[in-house]
Amino acid sequence: MGQRGSPAKTCGIFTCGILAASDDFSKPFVDLLNTYCWNDIWNRPGLERKTRSMLNLAMLSALGKEHELKLHINGALNNGLTKDQIREVFLQVAIYCGVPAAVVALRCAREVFKDRGNS
Repeated sequence: MGQRGSPAKTCGIFTCGILAASDDFSKPFVDLLNTYCWNDIWNRPGLERKTRSMLNLAMLSALGKEHELKLHINGALNNGLTKDQIREVFLQVAIYCGVPAAVVALRCAREVFKDRGNS
């Protein structure tokens, strides 16, 4: 699909701590993420990264994983999603996962947009 670069770098995931501060204790986990998540799944030909980003935004919202959601909102923007598309994902979340999950997701998105200077 012509997508280049590490999905982990695209998502800004190296800032999350576990990948940035890999040590002997966390190295097996980091290797697992790099192999199965950031390589095998994100580089599969079946879905574009924009679509994968939308799926991740919805799943992380449903699970209430705010820290990871913010990282993936940033990555979704880097993968070409617009603020309007991200909002649409969270409107879908409101119906299928509940309004409280969407409220948290929208708050996270506003924080990411503000941090990026495009609130």
